Amino acid sequence: MIARARLYPNPRVDRTHPYADALREILSEHAAATARDEIARWPGYAPTPLLSLPGLASRLGVAAIHYKDESGRFGLGSFKALGGAYAVYRQLAAAVRDATGHMPDAAALAAGTYRDISSRITVTCATDGNHGRAVAWGARTFGCRCVIVVHGTVSKGRVDAIARYGAQVIRDPGGYDDAVRRAASEAAVNGWIVISDTSWEGYTEIPRDVMHGYTVMADEAIAQLGGQPPPSHVLVQGGVGGVAAAVLARLWWQWGAQRPSFIVVEPEQAACLYESARAGERVALQGDLHTVMAGLECGETSLLAFALLARGADAFMTVGDAAALAMMCTLADGAGGDPPVVAGESAVAGLAGAAALAADPELGAQVGLDGHARVLVFGTEGDTDPVLYREIVGRSAAQVRGA
Repeated sequence: MIARARLYPNPRVDRTHPYADALREILSEHAAATARDEIARWPGYAPTPLLSLPGLASRLGVAAIHYKDESGRFGLGSFKALGGAYAVYRQLAAAVRDATGHMPDAAALAAGTYRDISSRITVTCATDGNHGRAVAWGARTFGCRCVIVVHGTVSKGRVDAIARYGAQVIRDPGGYDDAVRRAASEAAVNGWIVISDTSWEGYTEIPRDVMHGYTVMADEAIAQLGGQPPPSHVLVQGGVGGVAAAVLARLWWQWGAQRPSFIVVEPEQAACLYESARAGERVALQGDLHTVMAGLECGETSLLAFALLARGADAFMTVGDAAALAMMCTLADGAGGDPPVVAGESAVAGLAGAAALAADPELGAQVGLDGHARVLVFGTEGDTDPVLYREIVGRSAAQVRGA
């Protein structure tokens, strides 16, 4: 039995004004364009697919579903390289600029031109898996050292994937938020640079770089929609809020007050954004936050992300683990002739949210999701833990794609 989703329509949403200058202090069009232009020059860059899923749309009773499939991004299995690796580049480039007066591009760093400077720098972060892998990949690519802190329930498969990029991995026995504090304390003692997509008082510059990198994903999706009608509803997974805030900002720049209805979706066990929205201020969750949606297992919101979401998100909602597991299998099977899609546990939160709204007319009516809805979601990861993916779906990613 899949538990009923919870929905909180946001009474503070601003639906009357264009994107404000105060919000540009969090995320700006200019900085996002800088990230897009830089990342587009990286070897291996290509826009990830935007899949149309008419079979699933028909099953849910909506007009269209578009699924942005991030499983192939830079060979890392998730969208995170757009943020973590970009922030690593920005920090190393700034160090070279300070030492030489010259701002290097990514190619010069990757070629080792400034290795005498970059190799003296160590970056670190806390991770549920994907962000740490992206930071480790960025560190190896651009030539610095890397230490990653994982929390107690991060799977061995995800730890091994990080270590393959040459990072030292430290396991903290607590939860994700404990790992965030551990990474910050280790950095303070050792002089390392924290590359985090969550922000707090006094730590905002680097998370802004991470989120500006994330906007590239939304930028691609908008371009890929082309001449099709814009989406009416966009559902994005929560976590600390960084990716949701980045996508929301990009939609706001594009369509202003006419932007799609924007819904943040979280696991019911770790719904820090949902609870913060209800409280009207950031709140920290306590207790057991464990969820199969490991990338969203967060108890404290990002300062910057919540400030933007509190003003721009139309609603916050929660879904249970069972809904996520069911959606992984639905995508792998291909509904109604749709192509099979490999989606990890955290990738399906938005789509599971859409399914819950479609199945519950009372909830769907609160956000206007009906038979005319055109839904856009972001499949933020593939089988980033191949063993766990096979246990859930019953087949390997290769078998799903081969079908």
